[in-house]
Amino acid sequence: MTASQIVALAIFVAVIAVIVSEKLHRAACALIGAMLLVLIGILNPAEALGFIDFNTIGVLIGMMMFVAVVKNSGIFEYLAVKAAKIAKGNPWKIMVYFMIITALLSAFLDNVTTVLLIGPMTFSICKTLELNPVPYLLTQIISSNVGGTATLIGDPPNIMLGSAADISFLQFCIYDGPIVVIVMAASIITFRFIYKKGLSVSPEKMYLIMKMDEKSEIRDQVLFVKSIIMICLVALAFIMHDTLGLKTSVIALSCAALMILIGKQDVEETVHDVEWPTIVFFAFLFIVVGGLEKVGIIHMMAEAMINATGTHYVVLMIVILWVSAICSAVLDNIPFVATLIPLIQTMSAEGIDVWPLWWAVSIGACFGGNGTIIGASANVVLTGISNRRGYPITFMDYLKVGLPLMLLSIVLATVYLLVLFGGYWS
Repeated sequence: MTASQIVALAIFVAVIAVIVSEKLHRAACALIGAMLLVLIGILNPAEALGFIDFNTIGVLIGMMMFVAVVKNSGIFEYLAVKAAKIAKGNPWKIMVYFMIITALLSAFLDNVTTVLLIGPMTFSICKTLELNPVPYLLTQIISSNVGGTATLIGDPPNIMLGSAADISFLQFCIYDGPIVVIVMAASIITFRFIYKKGLSVSPEKMYLIMKMDEKSEIRDQVLFVKSIIMICLVALAFIMHDTLGLKTSVIALSCAALMILIGKQDVEETVHDVEWPTIVFFAFLFIVVGGLEKVGIIHMMAEAMINATGTHYVVLMIVILWVSAICSAVLDNIPFVATLIPLIQTMSAEGIDVWPLWWAVSIGACFGGNGTIIGASANVVLTGISNRRGYPITFMDYLKVGLPLMLLSIVLATVYLLVLFGGYWS
């Protein structure tokens, strides 16, 4: 290895190590790593900016601003109370309905936003029923990571993959959607065996749920109606973005601008609600990974994987699926996927048809986030809220539930990919 390769690799490893240790905010880690690459001379400023995927950044900012306006209508609280009433206060049915709502919302919103919106209502309903909210929170974490796998905008790794591989919203639904439905069904069945016996309440408590008024959760009726219309339009626009000839970032930012215009909410508050540290993290992480690509480390890794599997590309696909899942369970899946993208692009340049490999990364990275309490941002956020509310969820508490569900989902995904692509390279 050359000196520049050693330095670029050392910076990358140091950034990932500090992120995992949580000694420094991940945005600061990425910023420091990127600036070191520029200061040392491995990248010049123009090259550094060239490695930033601005389409991914645009989608993230656009959807965050869109949600910042929509949430002020009370639509998410309305959905939670309505679901609890449809379940007639039955605690098991409420768990299932909340899992489904969480998965559906996570397909169109980022996972952290979803759990932040559903979490508070979960505490409220569990308090009324006098139930421990922890099982409900754990099922929602699992559902958010599974549901986010289904679409282009559901999980950051998919946004990155869609931009890098030019995969459309509809293609994500077609290829990832079926396995998401299968894993959600398997998760519900598994949770029935785990929690069904512990979820029993008196008829009086169930009656209290039926007395709740979902309409009282609507804070702005006009904005509520506008939000429903705009959510439908956003989904339609993403589905048709190929036909419209528009990048996903243009759609996300345009819909955010329109929502700000018609929503008549405080613009400064809307902009403030954007997770700017996450945006900074993404931007500079692209530069850190770009350093590896510039010095040839990514090319070396691609050649090593190709040499290890030879022409057995089905084996390569399954290896990528499991490695993505296992690494994403213990590392933030964003830097991991950011590293894999140029790796697979290099394989493509070597003449390998990499279409199935993109789906192995997508499914593995998203499902893998369920493995541990630090596997995805939604896990960290919701368990942190639970701890602050007096319902502690330890690393081992989560591991007992999350790891078996993650392994089950990857086994199902392995079968799914073999059925879908087993004869692809024949």
